[in-house]
Amino acid sequence: MEKQLILVSNDDGIFAEGINALCKRLMSDFDVAVVAPDAERSNVGHAISLSVPLKVDTVHLPCGMMGYSINGMPADCIKIGVSALLKKRPDLVISGINLGSNLGIDVLYSGTVSAATEAAILGIPAFAISLDALENPDFSYASDFAVKLAKLVLKNKIPENTVLNVNVPAGEVRGVKVVPLSKARYMERYEKRINPRKKTYYWLTGEFMEETDVGESDSKALRDGFISITPLTIDLTDYHFMEQISKWEFETI
Repeated sequence: MEKQLILVSNDDGIFAEGINALCKRLMSDFDVAVVAPDAERSNVGHAISLSVPLKVDTVHLPCGMMGYSINGMPADCIKIGVSALLKKRPDLVISGINLGSNLGIDVLYSGTVSAATEAAILGIPAFAISLDALENPDFSYASDFAVKLAKLVLKNKIPENTVLNVNVPAGEVRGVKVVPLSKARYMERYEKRINPRKKTYYWLTGEFMEETDVGESDSKALRDGFISITPLTIDLTDYHFMEQISKWEFETI
C-alpha cells in the first residue's frame, strides 16, 4: 500500500534542528518531501516573492533525506512545492517544528503558521507546530506528537479554509487542550543606536506580554503544561460586525 505524502516546511530554515527532527520521525510512517527556506525567515508573515526569481537547490539534509532549498519565504515554499517540484499533490502539509511558540498575535507574523495557511489556501490539510523553547530544545516529544496528529488529521479531515496551530510545552506535558487564541502580544520598543559611521538606526526589540484573561486560551494552556491546538480560519471576515455595518445610513453619503 502506497504511503501518504506529507510536505514539510518551516521558517527557521531547511537545516534547522526542528524540521530535521520532524522529518526523521515522519519517515517511518509516511512519504516525506521537504521544501523549505534556505535560511531563517522568521516573522515574515504571509509574504511571497514577486520581484525576484526563486532559486531551487537540492540539498542533503541531516535527517538523511534530500530536500528542496528555496531562497524565498515559507509561503513561497508551499506554492512552488505543490505547483512545480512535487510529482504528486501532498496529502498533508506540516510546518515546523518551530523553535519557540506561536501564540496570540504571533500567528499573524509567523512564517511557520503562514506556510500551513498557504496549504489551506491551496486546499490541502495542514498544521503548524511549535516547541515552547528557545534554548537547548528537545524536539523528540513534539515530533512524536506531530506523527499522531498527522494520522488524526488524515483520518478525521480538517474543514476547508481551516488550519491548526499547535504549541508543545518544553517540559512535562499534561495533555492536550483545544483552545482559542489568546490576546497575548509583544510590548515592542525600538532601540536607537549609532553605527561606526555616525548614522542612526533602530533595532526592534521588546518582551512577550502574557495575557491577563482568566479564560482558556493557547497561552494559558501552554503555561499550564498542555499542548494547545487552535483552529484558525483564513476567512478574516467579522460577520457580526458586518451585520452592524449594513445598518449604517449609507444613503446619506
